[in-house]
Amino acid sequence: MAKTRTKIALIGAGNIGGELAALCAREELGDVTLFDIQEKENFAKGKALDLEQNGAILGYDRNIKGSANPEDLADTDVCIITAGFPRKPGQSRADLIGLNHKIMKQWGENIGKYAPNAFVIVITNPVDAMVYAVWKASGLPANKVVGMAGVLDSARFQLFVARALGVATKDVRCMVLGGHGDDMVPIVSATTVNGIPVTQLMSREALQPHIDRTRKGGGEIVNLMGTSAFYAPATAAVSMARAYLRDEKRLLAAAAYCNGEYGYKDMFCGVPCVIGAGGVEKIHVLNLTDEEKAMLEKSAKSVRDQYDEMNKQ
Repeated sequence: MAKTRTKIALIGAGNIGGELAALCAREELGDVTLFDIQEKENFAKGKALDLEQNGAILGYDRNIKGSANPEDLADTDVCIITAGFPRKPGQSRADLIGLNHKIMKQWGENIGKYAPNAFVIVITNPVDAMVYAVWKASGLPANKVVGMAGVLDSARFQLFVARALGVATKDVRCMVLGGHGDDMVPIVSATTVNGIPVTQLMSREALQPHIDRTRKGGGEIVNLMGTSAFYAPATAAVSMARAYLRDEKRLLAAAAYCNGEYGYKDMFCGVPCVIGAGGVEKIHVLNLTDEEKAMLEKSAKSVRDQYDEMNKQ
Protein backbone atom coordinates (compact mmCIF):
# COMPACT_ATOMS: atom_id res chain seq x y z
CA MET A 1 0.00 0.00 0.00
CA ALA A 2 1.33 3.43 -0.92
CA LYS A 3 2.18 5.77 1.91
CA THR A 4 -0.40 8.53 2.27
CA ARG A 5 0.76 10.39 5.40
CA THR A 6 3.96 12.24 6.15
CA LYS A 7 6.31 10.47 8.54
CA ILE A 8 8.53 12.29 11.03
CA ALA A 9 11.26 10.51 12.99
CA LEU A 10 12.54 12.08 16.20
CA ILE A 11 15.75 10.44 17.36
CA GLY A 12 16.02 11.00 21.08
CA ALA A 13 12.93 10.95 23.31
CA GLY A 14 14.20 13.28 26.01
CA ASN A 15 13.19 16.87 26.75
CA ILE A 16 13.68 18.19 23.21
CA GLY A 17 12.31 15.03 21.60
CA GLY A 18 9.12 15.20 23.63
CA GLU A 19 8.59 18.88 22.84
CA LEU A 20 9.30 18.20 19.15
CA ALA A 21 6.69 15.44 19.14
CA ALA A 22 4.12 17.69 20.82
CA LEU A 23 4.69 20.50 18.31
CA CYS A 24 4.61 18.19 15.27
CA ALA A 25 1.39 16.62 16.51
CA ARG A 26 -0.35 19.92 17.32
CA GLU A 27 0.52 21.29 13.88
CA GLU A 28 -0.39 17.93 12.34
CA LEU A 29 2.83 17.95 10.34
CA GLY A 30 2.85 14.17 10.16
CA ASP A 31 2.80 10.89 12.04
CA VAL A 32 5.60 10.74 14.59
CA THR A 33 7.96 8.04 15.79
CA LEU A 34 10.01 8.79 18.91
CA PHE A 35 13.24 6.78 18.90
CA ASP A 36 15.52 6.02 21.81
CA ILE A 37 17.97 3.35 22.91
CA GLN A 38 16.73 -0.15 23.73
CA GLU A 39 16.89 0.46 27.48
CA LYS A 40 14.61 3.49 27.11
CA GLU A 41 12.19 2.12 24.52
CA ASN A 42 9.33 1.89 27.02
CA PHE A 43 9.99 5.48 28.05
CA ALA A 44 9.62 6.52 24.39
CA LYS A 45 6.46 4.44 24.03
CA GLY A 46 4.98 5.94 27.20
CA LYS A 47 5.68 9.49 26.06
CA ALA A 48 4.13 8.69 22.66
CA LEU A 49 1.00 7.25 24.26
CA ASP A 50 0.67 10.29 26.52
CA LEU A 51 0.87 12.55 23.47
CA GLU A 52 -1.73 10.53 21.56
CA GLN A 53 -4.11 10.82 24.51
CA ASN A 54 -3.39 14.54 24.61
CA GLY A 55 -4.56 14.70 21.00
CA ALA A 56 -7.98 13.39 22.00
CA ILE A 57 -8.33 16.48 24.20
CA LEU A 58 -6.77 19.07 21.89
CA GLY A 59 -8.23 17.71 18.68
CA TYR A 60 -5.16 16.74 16.68
CA ASP A 61 -5.15 13.29 15.09
CA ARG A 62 -1.65 11.97 14.45
CA ASN A 63 -0.25 8.49 14.99
CA ILE A 64 2.56 8.71 17.56
CA LYS A 65 4.64 5.74 18.65
CA GLY A 66 7.87 4.96 20.42
CA SER A 67 10.57 2.65 19.11
CA ALA A 68 14.15 1.48 19.49
CA ASN A 69 14.13 -0.32 16.13
CA PRO A 70 15.97 1.53 13.33
CA GLU A 71 13.87 -0.30 10.75
CA ASP A 72 10.98 1.93 11.80
CA LEU A 73 12.81 4.76 10.05
CA ALA A 74 11.56 3.37 6.73
CA ASP A 75 9.78 5.93 4.51
CA THR A 76 10.59 8.81 6.88
CA ASP A 77 10.17 12.25 5.30
CA VAL A 78 11.85 14.31 8.03
CA CYS A 79 14.28 13.13 10.67
CA ILE A 80 15.28 15.35 13.60
CA ILE A 81 18.19 14.17 15.74
CA THR A 82 18.44 15.21 19.38
CA ALA A 83 20.04 12.04 20.75
CA GLY A 84 23.20 12.37 22.76
CA PHE A 85 24.48 13.87 25.96
CA PRO A 86 23.27 17.39 26.86
CA ARG A 87 25.51 20.02 28.36
CA LYS A 88 25.97 20.26 32.09
CA PRO A 89 27.02 23.36 34.03
CA GLY A 90 30.65 24.17 33.29
CA GLN A 91 30.73 22.28 29.99
CA SER A 92 31.15 23.83 26.58
CA ARG A 93 29.45 22.40 23.50
CA ALA A 94 32.86 21.24 22.27
CA ASP A 95 33.25 19.09 25.39
CA LEU A 96 30.55 16.80 23.99
CA ILE A 97 32.38 15.83 20.79
CA GLY A 98 33.77 12.55 22.07
CA LEU A 99 30.51 11.58 23.75
CA ASN A 100 28.18 12.28 20.84
CA HIS A 101 30.23 11.51 17.72
CA LYS A 102 29.68 7.76 17.96
CA ILE A 103 25.93 8.24 18.42
CA MET A 104 25.72 10.47 15.33
CA LYS A 105 27.66 8.00 13.23
CA GLN A 106 25.36 5.15 14.25
CA TRP A 107 22.17 7.05 13.51
CA GLY A 108 23.58 8.51 10.32
CA GLU A 109 24.19 4.99 9.06
CA ASN A 110 20.67 3.96 10.06
CA ILE A 111 19.15 6.91 8.21
CA GLY A 112 21.18 6.17 5.10
CA LYS A 113 20.02 2.57 5.17
CA TYR A 114 16.35 2.96 6.03
CA ALA A 115 15.44 6.58 5.18
CA PRO A 116 17.66 7.69 2.29
CA ASN A 117 15.09 10.23 1.06
CA ALA A 118 14.65 12.02 4.38
CA PHE A 119 15.43 15.64 5.17
CA VAL A 120 17.62 15.52 8.27
CA ILE A 121 17.88 18.23 10.92
CA VAL A 122 20.57 17.80 13.58
CA ILE A 123 20.22 19.49 16.99
CA THR A 124 22.77 17.48 18.99
CA ASN A 125 25.79 19.50 20.16
CA PRO A 126 28.32 20.52 19.07
CA VAL A 127 25.98 20.82 16.11
CA ASP A 128 28.44 22.04 13.46
CA ALA A 129 30.55 18.92 13.98
CA MET A 130 27.68 16.52 14.61
CA VAL A 131 25.82 17.47 11.42
CA TYR A 132 28.99 16.73 9.45
CA ALA A 133 29.26 13.34 11.14
CA VAL A 134 25.65 12.49 10.29
CA TRP A 135 26.09 13.61 6.69
CA LYS A 136 29.24 11.52 6.17
CA ALA A 137 27.74 8.44 7.79
CA SER A 138 24.39 8.67 6.00
CA GLY A 139 25.60 9.23 2.47
CA LEU A 140 22.70 11.64 1.89
CA PRO A 141 23.08 14.62 -0.45
CA ALA A 142 24.49 17.64 1.38
CA ASN A 143 21.37 19.70 0.68
CA LYS A 144 19.25 17.17 2.62
CA VAL A 145 21.23 17.45 5.89
CA VAL A 146 21.34 20.60 8.01
CA GLY A 147 22.07 21.69 11.56
CA MET A 148 19.69 23.66 13.75
CA ALA A 149 21.45 26.51 15.48
CA GLY A 150 21.04 29.80 13.64
CA VAL A 151 17.26 29.92 14.05
CA LEU A 152 17.65 29.52 17.82
CA ASP A 153 20.57 31.94 18.18
CA SER A 154 18.77 34.52 16.03
CA ALA A 155 15.68 34.18 18.23
CA ARG A 156 17.74 34.84 21.33
CA PHE A 157 19.31 37.96 19.82
CA GLN A 158 15.89 39.07 18.58
CA LEU A 159 14.44 38.80 22.08
CA PHE A 160 17.29 40.61 23.80
CA VAL A 161 17.23 43.51 21.30
CA ALA A 162 13.44 43.82 21.55
CA ARG A 163 13.54 43.91 25.35
CA ALA A 164 16.32 46.52 25.30
CA LEU A 165 14.38 48.77 22.92
CA GLY A 166 10.96 48.17 24.46
CA VAL A 167 9.46 47.08 21.13
CA ALA A 168 7.49 44.04 19.98
CA THR A 169 9.71 41.00 19.56
CA LYS A 170 8.12 40.17 16.20
CA ASP A 171 9.19 43.54 14.78
CA VAL A 172 12.88 42.76 15.28
CA ARG A 173 14.53 40.87 12.42
CA CYS A 174 18.03 39.56 12.79
CA MET A 175 20.37 36.75 11.83
CA VAL A 176 23.18 35.01 13.71
CA LEU A 177 25.77 33.23 11.58
CA GLY A 178 28.87 31.09 12.14
CA GLY A 179 29.34 28.15 14.45
CA HIS A 180 26.99 27.45 17.34
CA GLY A 181 29.49 28.45 19.99
CA ASP A 182 30.80 31.33 22.02
CA ASP A 183 32.14 33.10 18.92
CA MET A 184 28.92 32.99 16.88
CA VAL A 185 28.29 36.15 14.87
CA PRO A 186 25.15 38.26 15.34
CA ILE A 187 25.01 40.30 12.11
CA VAL A 188 24.35 43.82 13.35
CA SER A 189 24.41 45.23 9.81
CA ALA A 190 21.39 43.05 8.96
CA THR A 191 19.43 43.67 12.16
CA THR A 192 16.31 45.81 11.75
CA VAL A 193 13.23 46.87 13.70
CA ASN A 194 10.32 46.87 11.26
CA GLY A 195 12.75 47.85 8.51
CA ILE A 196 14.71 50.43 10.54
CA PRO A 197 18.42 49.57 10.99
CA VAL A 198 18.95 48.81 14.66
CA THR A 199 21.98 51.10 14.76
CA GLN A 200 19.62 54.06 14.19
CA LEU A 201 17.81 53.15 17.40
CA MET A 202 20.71 52.21 19.69
CA SER A 203 24.46 52.54 19.57
CA ARG A 204 26.87 49.73 18.75
CA GLU A 205 28.14 50.01 22.32
CA ALA A 206 24.63 49.57 23.69
CA LEU A 207 24.19 46.47 21.50
CA GLN A 208 27.35 44.75 22.74
CA PRO A 209 25.89 43.32 26.00
CA HIS A 210 23.09 41.71 23.99
CA ILE A 211 25.57 40.27 21.49
CA ASP A 212 27.55 38.81 24.40
CA ARG A 213 24.40 37.43 26.04
CA THR A 214 23.37 35.80 22.76
CA ARG A 215 26.73 34.07 22.48
CA LYS A 216 26.35 32.75 26.03
CA GLY A 217 22.60 32.17 25.70
CA GLY A 218 22.73 28.39 25.89
CA GLY A 219 25.13 28.40 28.81
CA GLU A 220 22.92 30.84 30.72
CA ILE A 221 20.04 28.36 30.54
CA VAL A 222 22.28 25.38 31.41
CA ASN A 223 23.49 27.20 34.51
CA LEU A 224 19.92 27.99 35.54
CA MET A 225 18.32 24.60 34.83
CA GLY A 226 21.26 22.22 35.04
CA THR A 227 20.59 21.00 31.49
CA SER A 228 20.15 22.35 27.97
CA ALA A 229 17.22 24.39 26.70
CA PHE A 230 14.44 22.47 24.97
CA TYR A 231 11.36 24.60 24.22
CA ALA A 232 13.02 27.10 21.87
CA PRO A 233 15.36 24.55 20.21
CA ALA A 234 12.39 22.30 19.45
CA THR A 235 10.35 25.16 18.00
CA ALA A 236 13.31 26.24 15.89
CA ALA A 237 13.75 22.76 14.44
CA VAL A 238 10.03 22.42 13.72
CA SER A 239 10.09 25.72 11.82
CA MET A 240 12.79 24.21 9.60
CA ALA A 241 10.86 20.96 9.15
CA ARG A 242 7.72 22.90 8.28
CA ALA A 243 9.63 24.94 5.69
CA TYR A 244 10.71 21.70 4.01
CA LEU A 245 7.39 19.86 4.21
CA ARG A 246 5.31 22.83 3.05
CA ASP A 247 7.87 24.20 0.59
CA GLU A 248 7.81 27.57 2.34
CA LYS A 249 11.13 28.82 0.92
CA ARG A 250 12.08 30.26 4.31
CA LEU A 251 15.31 32.23 4.50
CA LEU A 252 16.81 30.98 7.76
CA ALA A 253 20.20 30.84 9.42
CA ALA A 254 21.25 27.19 9.60
CA ALA A 255 24.36 25.03 9.64
CA ALA A 256 24.41 24.21 5.93
CA TYR A 257 27.09 22.58 3.82
CA CYS A 258 29.38 25.20 2.32
CA ASN A 259 31.19 24.51 -0.94
CA GLY A 260 32.91 27.82 -1.50
CA GLU A 261 30.33 30.18 0.01
CA TYR A 262 31.97 32.74 2.30
CA GLY A 263 35.29 31.13 1.32
CA TYR A 264 34.56 27.86 3.17
CA LYS A 265 34.65 24.39 1.67
CA ASP A 266 33.66 20.93 2.88
CA MET A 267 32.18 22.13 6.14
CA PHE A 268 28.85 22.91 7.76
CA CYS A 269 28.58 26.41 9.15
CA GLY A 270 25.79 28.81 10.07
CA VAL A 271 24.84 30.71 6.91
CA PRO A 272 21.63 32.27 5.51
CA CYS A 273 19.92 29.60 3.43
CA VAL A 274 16.58 29.01 1.75
CA ILE A 275 14.79 25.87 2.96
CA GLY A 276 12.02 24.46 0.80
CA ALA A 277 10.95 21.17 -0.75
CA GLY A 278 14.45 20.72 -2.18
CA GLY A 279 16.02 20.90 1.27
CA VAL A 280 18.68 23.59 1.45
CA GLU A 281 17.92 25.17 -1.91
CA LYS A 282 20.27 28.15 -1.84
CA ILE A 283 22.87 29.80 0.35
CA HIS A 284 22.89 33.60 0.25
CA VAL A 285 26.21 35.40 0.62
CA LEU A 286 25.68 38.67 2.50
CA ASN A 287 27.72 41.83 2.15
CA LEU A 288 29.29 41.78 5.59
CA THR A 289 31.32 44.52 7.22
CA ASP A 290 35.04 43.92 7.67
CA GLU A 291 34.45 43.36 11.39
CA GLU A 292 31.73 40.78 10.68
CA LYS A 293 33.94 38.99 8.16
CA ALA A 294 36.73 38.74 10.73
CA MET A 295 34.34 37.41 13.38
CA LEU A 296 32.91 34.86 10.93
CA GLU A 297 36.42 33.69 10.07
CA LYS A 298 37.18 33.22 13.76
CA SER A 299 33.96 31.27 14.24
CA ALA A 300 34.66 29.07 11.21
CA LYS A 301 38.10 28.28 12.62
CA SER A 302 36.46 27.05 15.82
CA VAL A 303 34.27 24.74 13.72
CA ARG A 304 37.35 23.43 11.90
CA ASP A 305 39.00 22.76 15.27
CA GLN A 306 35.95 20.69 16.24
CA TYR A 307 36.32 18.68 13.03
CA ASP A 308 39.97 18.05 13.84
CA GLU A 309 39.03 16.89 17.34
CA MET A 310 36.27 14.66 15.96
CA ASN A 311 38.62 13.07 13.44
CA LYS A 312 40.84 11.95 16.32
CA GLN A 313 38.02 9.83 17.72
